[in-house]
Amino acid sequence: MSLRVCLSFAVVLLFSVRAPAAEPLNDAAALAAYFRAETAKLADRCLADIHSLDDWSSRRDEYRRQLAEMLGLDPMPERTDLKPVVTGRHETEWFTVENLHFQSRPGLYVTGNLYLPKGLEKPAPAVLYVCGHGQVKKNGISYGNKTHYQHHGGWLARNGYVCLTIDTLQLGEIEGLHHGTFREGMWWWNSRGYTPAGVEAFNGIRALDYLQSRPEVDGERLGVTGRSGGGAYSWWVAALDERVKAAVPVAGITDLQNHVVDGCVEGHCDCMFMVNTYRWDYPQVAALVAPRALLIANSDNDRIFPLDGVERLHAKVRKIYRLYGADERLGLQISPGPHKDTQELQVAAFRWFNRHLKGDAESTVENTGISYFTPDELRVFRDGLPSDQINTRIQETFVPLADEPKVPATKEEWQRLRDDWMAALKEKCFGCWPEEPGPLNVKKVASAESEERSFEAYEFDSQPGVRLSFSLIRPKKTDGTRGVLLTISPLPSAALMHEDFVNHFSDGSLGFGPIVKLPIEFDESETTVALFAPRGLVADGHQDDKARIQVRRRYMLLGQTLAGMQVWDIRRAAEAMRTVAGYENRPIRCAAEGEAAALAMYAAPWVRPAISIECGGVSSDPHRGPDLLNVRRFVGLPALAAMVADRSSVTVFQPQSPPEAESRWSFPAGLKAPLGWDDRRFKLTPIDVPEREPAAPQ
Repeated sequence: MSLRVCLSFAVVLLFSVRAPAAEPLNDAAALAAYFRAETAKLADRCLADIHSLDDWSSRRDEYRRQLAEMLGLDPMPERTDLKPVVTGRHETEWFTVENLHFQSRPGLYVTGNLYLPKGLEKPAPAVLYVCGHGQVKKNGISYGNKTHYQHHGGWLARNGYVCLTIDTLQLGEIEGLHHGTFREGMWWWNSRGYTPAGVEAFNGIRALDYLQSRPEVDGERLGVTGRSGGGAYSWWVAALDERVKAAVPVAGITDLQNHVVDGCVEGHCDCMFMVNTYRWDYPQVAALVAPRALLIANSDNDRIFPLDGVERLHAKVRKIYRLYGADERLGLQISPGPHKDTQELQVAAFRWFNRHLKGDAESTVENTGISYFTPDELRVFRDGLPSDQINTRIQETFVPLADEPKVPATKEEWQRLRDDWMAALKEKCFGCWPEEPGPLNVKKVASAESEERSFEAYEFDSQPGVRLSFSLIRPKKTDGTRGVLLTISPLPSAALMHEDFVNHFSDGSLGFGPIVKLPIEFDESETTVALFAPRGLVADGHQDDKARIQVRRRYMLLGQTLAGMQVWDIRRAAEAMRTVAGYENRPIRCAAEGEAAALAMYAAPWVRPAISIECGGVSSDPHRGPDLLNVRRFVGLPALAAMVADRSSVTVFQPQSPPEAESRWSFPAGLKAPLGWDDRRFKLTPIDVPEREPAAPQ
């Protein structure tokens, strides 16, 4: 009997399901083990294949390009007119300070203070000071973190350096955002390939441009320093821009072991991290400064930049400096204390700059760093903020998105376009997928029967150490030739084989009820229904929202996302189902809604043989949906639907709004004529159900 039913898991949710048995990645201990193993892979391979200077020299430029890409700077944005404006000056006995702003790109304002020594007889060396997270805000007015760190600029100027101290995006006079994934739920930053670290790096590079434009500055003797967040930005700028001849990042970097395994990521906002597309550990960033002068400075009891990670990083970077024969240009300065701007670290930085920017290794550093001005005196925008600023929404435009694809005129053009998309997805979005996925190791672990159907639960290895499960509900009256309707369940994978599930199935209470309102057409007496849930965050329910956020951020630091690995799980589940006796060659139709529908769509092009997709509730909001690394830079869901339809078929159920729906899905619909598709390849089906925003994966 051919039925049109509303496919659902509602009846499953009615079960009194006790806490399911622990399983990898849904159990806290197993999840920690996963992160340890993945971190170790990246740490072990970091710079491991560099054995000679030729090895390093032949790859350095590509590594620098990759870093720029991971910061959203490849291609590098155009270096437009800085339009610098000095809005005020103040004098001391030893130096002048100018309050100024420039635009690193049109509308992206950088506010800063320029400290100029008095009595200069020739251009002086200059230091760019990039600030950490020292907020100065009173009565609703942000004075910028440059005012918090002003003692560094004054001290440098008293010792003969020009110093430009610049505000950061979030804590500047115009307050942008650093906490997209940390606090604001903006997981779409991953899909866009955006990190505020890229903005900070670009602003620093443009600040060097500004310094070189000043007659007081010797543009061949530039240094960069900063602490905490400013330490991180010092790394980005020094690694990317060889105009920096000496760098002193203070408490701004450690390795993935500290961040992911030891949990230091939980103390950092997004500005500290690149989008780790190429799956680097952080010594690879630091190595890009070689052979220029680099002093790594840290205190010995810093909880967010622990000493053991700093020492591991230094040891790996030292290997590259030794290839250059430049041991004397790499230093490690450790002072006692917590995460604090100590005078010992400040003095070490001055001596380093003296040695490598002035050629003076002997002079004693005099004076101390003190604040000379009130925050209001160093304020740049005294008459209101500029109306054309884009600082507060730079995340919307900083990284270019993929162009809307045009329907190709020929089959050959389509094949080239499709192959380019597949290559980009493989390298830029799913480069985190296991190179060696290992055997599936499919094993039946539970079974039950009712009068009309049998139930079987199977476990399989999605990747080494990640064991998941799927369930098959088989009709007893079938000739064995019908296909499989694969449904993506919202339940944890273990729940689908829990004894309560099996018991309810056995007494005949398992059926299909309305929760996923997709009018999927299938023959209930002939079709096997498969239930599968990809890995989630937890299964035991004890994690709070903050803990869940930090789990997702750990994936992010490893060059993965939870959603990206869920796509992998769906792919492997389809392959595992085809190892079950009698199902080796059966067609698979995947039915899903909302977030799960998008995940299934991205999995489908990788499954062999091809599977078809029937989906609904896919949000058109670019700020929603699964956070797949960089994906919006290369291919969107309509283009992906075309890639799936090219191999099988896609049905999209849309609420009753034909003009909007047809416009959104015009690309796959437009391929019917040039590729000779029939209407079954891509079908847009209107339904009466209001579109619901997909829930975030759990």
